Amino acid sequence: MPDEDLATPGPPGGPARAPHPLDTGDDTRNDTSGNASGAARPGGGRMRWLPRIVIAGIVLAALNLRPAITSLGALLEEVRDGLGMSGTVAGLLTSVPSLCFAVFGIAAPRLARRFGPGAIVCGGMVAVAVGVALRPFAGGTAGFLAASALALAGIAVGNVLMPVVIKSHFPDRVGPMTGLYSMALALGTSLAAAATVPLTSALGSGWQTGLAVWALLAAVAVLPWLAVVRRRSAGVPGAAPGAAAAPGAAPAGEPPVRITSSPTAWALAVFFGLQATAAYVTMGWMPQIFRDAGVSAATAGVLLAVTMAMGVPLSFVLPRVASRMRHQGPLAVGLAACGIAGYAGLWLAPAAGAWAWALLMGISNCSFPLALTMIGMRASSSAGVAELSAFAQSVGYLISIPGPLLVGTLYQHSGGWGLPIALMAGLLVPQMAVGVLAGRDRRIEDER
Repeated sequence: MPDEDLATPGPPGGPARAPHPLDTGDDTRNDTSGNASGAARPGGGRMRWLPRIVIAGIVLAALNLRPAITSLGALLEEVRDGLGMSGTVAGLLTSVPSLCFAVFGIAAPRLARRFGPGAIVCGGMVAVAVGVALRPFAGGTAGFLAASALALAGIAVGNVLMPVVIKSHFPDRVGPMTGLYSMALALGTSLAAAATVPLTSALGSGWQTGLAVWALLAAVAVLPWLAVVRRRSAGVPGAAPGAAAAPGAAPAGEPPVRITSSPTAWALAVFFGLQATAAYVTMGWMPQIFRDAGVSAATAGVLLAVTMAMGVPLSFVLPRVASRMRHQGPLAVGLAACGIAGYAGLWLAPAAGAWAWALLMGISNCSFPLALTMIGMRASSSAGVAELSAFAQSVGYLISIPGPLLVGTLYQHSGGWGLPIALMAGLLVPQMAVGVLAGRDRRIEDER
């Protein structure tokens, strides 16, 4: 089998379904004796630990999906000075994450079908560790961008495959597990934003060491995924040979989903793209907005950390709430409204109300876990989630590419933040509209 080799069982009391090649393994929550009948099974004791290892892997991977970006945002001025970047090139640098996520994310399902999601996520964490460690010392802007692209490629496959891992291992707990994943992601984001400047000062070796230190966290994240991959290599007793469907196949008797003809998939992609635009402008430029308003570099980094930290509790709660709602549109509207209020504050009084604006922007950025939750809810199977996740995230990140670059260009040529902030506030209006469309209670399989 092409993955962690464990089949996801069907509903209690119902027939078991054949595992799809993108399924990440079996759900052993109810298996206390090694198999359903209570008979001993070779390796059953070890297999009971697999869900816990997967949970650890999800949490550690999530912690590493943003520090490569937010650590750079905290030191962007120092990096610009050190590498001699213009404002436009710095804007390009803040657009690179979206480009890499779009390009490499679209390949994630195909790679997962061949090698298994666990192996691809493991390789992604290795790429993050190597890229983050090398980029400050690569020499020049081109080397910095190339090493950043390597790290971002690893992040891209994690972005796409985490909803697949959750849907496959925890099909009845998509909301809570997405909440745990989103909370860990927000924690890693805020930790890097808050700690990068103090770490740089404490290490006393310049911005290069302050950026490279986050490679250690990525190296730790490799370990649980190595255990999952080793389980795959060792094989799983009792797995029926040939039980998996052909890669990319639809369930018997059902036509394949044409993802590009699904209105729900397009609504999710546009929603994802607009929220990603706001998120990466926030991570890349918000500290600079505060610094230009007279706030110190350390305080600006803490303000960004506050924005990101708001996602820690909200990212845990929001998917649980969203998964219990038939229509998630009202949540999308409320989050965008907080963003508009935050941008208005940044325009009118960036320093005087800095903490309030940081909190409002943090609430607005929770559109990301809402998007992930809707991806898991808008498809009926792990295969559908994989296809929808790759499509919505890849198209969404393509949509988000011009945003940070345009903000950098407007900032450089207008000499202030009025126009960039007005642009970002305006984009939240269509984000509300497509959020309502994406939140409707329907599945892409129903839109064949």
